[in-house]
Amino acid sequence: MTASKTNDRVGAVETRGIEPVPESERHGRAGQMFWTWFAANISILGLPLGATLVAFRGLNIWQSVLVAVVGAFGSFALVGALSLAGKKGGAPALTLSRSVFGQRGNAGPTLISWLSRVGWETISTTTAAYALLALLDTAFGVGRNTVITIVCLLVFIGCTLLISGLGHATIMWINKWATVVFGLLNLVVMGFLAATVDWTKVLDTPAGPASAVVAGIGFIASGTGIGWANAGADYARYLPRAIPGRRLITASAFGAGIPLVLLISLGSLLSAGDGSLATAADPVAAINAMLPSWMAIPYLVAAFGGLLMSNHLSTYSAGLTMITLGLRVPRAAAVAVDVVLMFAGGIYFMLIADDFYGPFSTFLTLLAVPISAWIGVIAVDSLWGRSYDSEALMDTTRTSRYWYSGGFRIPAVAGWAAAIVAGLLFTKASTSDTDVWFAGPLAHTWLGVNGLGWAVSMAVGAAVYALFGRRPGAADRDGATDSPTLQEVRR
Repeated sequence: MTASKTNDRVGAVETRGIEPVPESERHGRAGQMFWTWFAANISILGLPLGATLVAFRGLNIWQSVLVAVVGAFGSFALVGALSLAGKKGGAPALTLSRSVFGQRGNAGPTLISWLSRVGWETISTTTAAYALLALLDTAFGVGRNTVITIVCLLVFIGCTLLISGLGHATIMWINKWATVVFGLLNLVVMGFLAATVDWTKVLDTPAGPASAVVAGIGFIASGTGIGWANAGADYARYLPRAIPGRRLITASAFGAGIPLVLLISLGSLLSAGDGSLATAADPVAAINAMLPSWMAIPYLVAAFGGLLMSNHLSTYSAGLTMITLGLRVPRAAAVAVDVVLMFAGGIYFMLIADDFYGPFSTFLTLLAVPISAWIGVIAVDSLWGRSYDSEALMDTTRTSRYWYSGGFRIPAVAGWAAAIVAGLLFTKASTSDTDVWFAGPLAHTWLGVNGLGWAVSMAVGAAVYALFGRRPGAADRDGATDSPTLQEVRR
């Protein structure tokens, strides 16, 4: 594989798809992951997440802050740990996953990951379109109608396509500078929002039960880091192997944790004084109504920009995931296919569906289970030590080292499947008490009531694979022995 000096250059279209990056093309520092995850989490979607902790979980502000710190920092430390595979193998997360699940067995986790990315993109696109509609109304008096709604969706999608289509180098450059601009703008907006808080109600809110704190941590973790855990390697794959793993983990945890804790805590403050934010069909309008009129334009610009920063990352990963699934098109074309589906989802949310946040919460609850199952298997495999054969990763035929038994690595696939079943037993997904999408037979138990089905799934996936999988070694067809990920973290 020949090195291409223009393959990862700001402003140029990245031509590399899912094939591993050779050492000669590796560059960058661990600090890039700080900007990557900060950019992904400065959107206003953190505010309604925090609002639910008070409105639906019954927590007070101090418990909400604790939940935000543990859930956000902890889940993104996990994202950082899993991204070490990208630094080590030089390929996207779901491409590397072929070595664990087999060339055919990897299709299930990859499909779920792609659905997760498309879902997040649809949520971000819908929210951003609401922000743009409000901006047009505030600045120019243009009222909302079907045509204007579609135009707003297309504008946001066009911006996403431009950044994601150009690829890795452009994304990394934009992440750093846009994070500074939109981060400062968000801080100003947050300051004015904090001034609207009814502090009497906030301080008088009683503490919730310990079980609600545990449930809150699970909700925040599943709604933030767990949703990105299968994408971390996508952005770390250009980093040199020599970068210490602990720096990558620290940069990821703090990059996401700082904005998330601020936004989630503020959302909790706002909801303690007024619970309408947690149930708002249009969270952009609900937040805008809390601000003085002259702050509307800066707020809406910050909202649009923050959502764009998150969305272009998700879309970039979705394109790589589609190629891993077998779509035989250049990476930029895969991104274009993805945005078409994103547009269709935005149309549904804005012009057909009656509720915005209900489907959002339900979507997070359900997809967190299979994604957590994948994390459990991958985490054990990484701790055992895994080397990656670049040629075998790209060889999807029977000749591949990663073909295993008919294209499946049975311990990993069985562990993943068993973990999904176990997690769903404890899972309830609903938009309201009367609109239940799914309820497992053990959803009424303590684990189920506290929304920890995803944690059960992760634990079972790790346990089954640890019991029946085989530690990679010199005599194993998985690949040669390599330094364990645990040792990389400790360096």
